[in-house]
Amino acid sequence: MHQPSTAFLRDRAPEFQSSLLNWFESRARALPWRETKDAYKIWLSEVLLQQTRVDQATPYYLRMIEQFPTVRELASASIDELLITWEGLGYYSRARNLHKAAREIVDRFDGQIPNRKEDLLSLPGIGPYTASAILSIAFAQPHGVLDGNVIRVLSRLLAYPDEINKSASQHYLQSLADDLVSTSEPGAYNESIMELGATICTPRKPKCLECPIQSFCLGTKNDPEKFPRRAKRAPIPHHDIAVGVLSNGQGELFAQRRPEEGLLGGLWEFPGGKRKPGESIEEACRRELSEELGIDVEVGELLTTIPHAYSHFKITLHAFRCTVLSGIPISSRDLPVAWIAADRLEEYAFPKANRKLIETLTEMDML
Repeated sequence: MHQPSTAFLRDRAPEFQSSLLNWFESRARALPWRETKDAYKIWLSEVLLQQTRVDQATPYYLRMIEQFPTVRELASASIDELLITWEGLGYYSRARNLHKAAREIVDRFDGQIPNRKEDLLSLPGIGPYTASAILSIAFAQPHGVLDGNVIRVLSRLLAYPDEINKSASQHYLQSLADDLVSTSEPGAYNESIMELGATICTPRKPKCLECPIQSFCLGTKNDPEKFPRRAKRAPIPHHDIAVGVLSNGQGELFAQRRPEEGLLGGLWEFPGGKRKPGESIEEACRRELSEELGIDVEVGELLTTIPHAYSHFKITLHAFRCTVLSGIPISSRDLPVAWIAADRLEEYAFPKANRKLIETLTEMDML
């Protein structure tokens, strides 16, 4: 479709930048990653903040800076050490990519975060947004960032009529973000427009009367909550998951490690899987343990049920105490397995739903 004109913004770019920067100087939240220009710490903060609220990411950032203060120390750590530190934050592919990228930075760039966009984009887990954030904040290079907050601000400024999910819309808004970024203070400018989206130009009930760039905004005259426009999403699916809790009678529980790639890659979990149509949850538990571990089990008491939501689906985890009737539990996919003492479960990184199960079993004195 025909894209709206942005001349009114580009022509007044210096005034627009000044309004944002002055507001940011007086209203910026005190966040720990804003106290440094260290490219490693900026990169780490940006990875943590992907799909994660500031209040959730902050303690993880502080913990990781303490445990892995430099990229070399992160690269020399094991993936298990990183996953344990990351546990509970979700989107574990971020942690795996962070670890891989740290090792590449040590191998390819002598432990220095690269200051060229093409080099940053060649690293695992670093896309256009993260690269632009690092380059602008740590290296003062004029690259515009385009995250969810910035998309919302720009969409409302333009009263942008098209769905922002489309690639053409993303390219268009990225071009505008690049044109508007301050060349003298690119890092502060990018942080200011992201801060505006996070605190003023919010998805619901935006504080338009407090906005420093209200005079530039077409959205205030057209109901700002109409923007940005998005394509309708399909209903979120739900799955019932049957899990077997196996004990060897010596205070140890059986767990296996998920494949490195894919959802929750590299984490440990209790064995189990999805219930199939027409199958009882007990039958699903028995079948899953047979398929995964080559064992026949007696499915005993239901220990607990735990609802949990992921980004694109929801689950209800049904945990059963199970007794092995025949066979020795060995992964059919050659994944690592372990009998873990109850008091050592904290040393293993588990997905959040499994960690909730461990906490429930502990509280009920079932371990």
